[in-house]
Amino acid sequence: MREKLQRFMAGRYGVDQLNRFYIGLTFVLLILSMVTRFSLLYLVALALLIYSYYRMFSKNVSKMYAQNQKFLNMRYRAVAKWNKTRNHMKQRKVYRFYKCPSCKQKVRVPKGKGRICITCPKCRTEFVKKS
Repeated sequence: MREKLQRFMAGRYGVDQLNRFYIGLTFVLLILSMVTRFSLLYLVALALLIYSYYRMFSKNVSKMYAQNQKFLNMRYRAVAKWNKTRNHMKQRKVYRFYKCPSCKQKVRVPKGKGRICITCPKCRTEFVKKS
């Protein structure tokens, strides 16, 4: 049986991170539809499950690969933005953050130093702010 399945899947795309995301989202939507008794969620979950199986059994490998790469890029940007925001929140007790008036580069200066002259590391513009 395993050999038959391997022969069937030969040349097909298979499971990737986007499919895993779709299947996870399907289960979340199914649970929400059971809790809320909202039938539209059930239909969306069913359509998403059918589409994920379509992607899995597709022989158009290049198109499915491109979709997965686009998903991975979007996920990477979201995670990077979240990490940047989290680090900014951790540092806000010790540092103040200002934007350079000319190039809009973020500049980090220590708190509690009074009025200081800040030099932008990118464009070398000097501006005075309270830290």
